[in-house]
Amino acid sequence: MKTREQALSYGLSFPNTYTEAPFRDSNWQLVRVLGSRKAFLWIYERDGYINLNVKTDPEWRDFWRSSFDAVLPGYHQNKEHWNTIILDGSIPEEDIRRMIAESYDLITDSPSGRIYEAVKQIPRGHVATYGQIAGLAGDKKMARAVGNALHRNPDPDNIPCYRVVNSKGELSGSFAFGGANVQAKLLREEGVEVVDGRVDLRRYGI
Repeated sequence: MKTREQALSYGLSFPNTYTEAPFRDSNWQLVRVLGSRKAFLWIYERDGYINLNVKTDPEWRDFWRSSFDAVLPGYHQNKEHWNTIILDGSIPEEDIRRMIAESYDLITDSPSGRIYEAVKQIPRGHVATYGQIAGLAGDKKMARAVGNALHRNPDPDNIPCYRVVNSKGELSGSFAFGGANVQAKLLREEGVEVVDGRVDLRRYGI
């Protein structure tokens, strides 16, 4: 991701978003959320590069800044809660997308954070269903939101989304974990038996 158009397109891919240029300087574009009108993505050019301002959780703020030289304290914004991403080609696309997604979640009070915390509670060698995770996250009716959140898992090393299966114990499609049989492989490494793409929930369910 290097251009204004690419950043704007990704920002507008989130639900209930729109773009606005509220300043007299047309260089600045904001992507806001309908209803609250809060901005989660600021796009502007500075020193020859497209810059993005994104809201960040204080727990992740310094991680991103220390990981990439092109992530700095938020330009013209509260530096405790905002980071600036310089699109100079040095940051992997997936990490830029993760930072933008985190900003959206924080602005909208998305349930994604609660979902990720619930997934972390699944013990090694066990699985949980989408419905169970939805319940742990505070709303049993948002099982579909669980699937959407896990498909854009911002921290796969610490959020074991491969331990989540459907209500029949069936594994997800291969795309979700980087290839065919990857989810089954990860579960088997933890001692979970997978037969014909399914886990016995009575034996391995939480």
